[in-house]
Amino acid sequence: MPNLKNAIKKVNVIANKKKSNNEYKSSMRTAIKNVEKAVTENNSEKAKDSLNVAIKRIDKAAKKGVIHSNKAARDKSKLTKKVNVME
Repeated sequence: MPNLKNAIKKVNVIANKKKSNNEYKSSMRTAIKNVEKAVTENNSEKAKDSLNVAIKRIDKAAKKGVIHSNKAARDKSKLTKKVNVME
């Protein structure tokens, strides 16, 4: 355990940031899974709506620095291709 006051504070800051990052990442992953589920069910309307939500969550995670911007672009591209192939 840290002994200095600033080290104790840093541990708390890191813990709070980790919690926040995990929330962004978790919601992003859930949105991606919802798109993939809609694609496997061949529900194009639900897939398009889920795609919009997923893109927003991916962009938010990239903006906050939770994921790299290249990963965000790759994930959005992959999901968009899956939805477009359905049609």
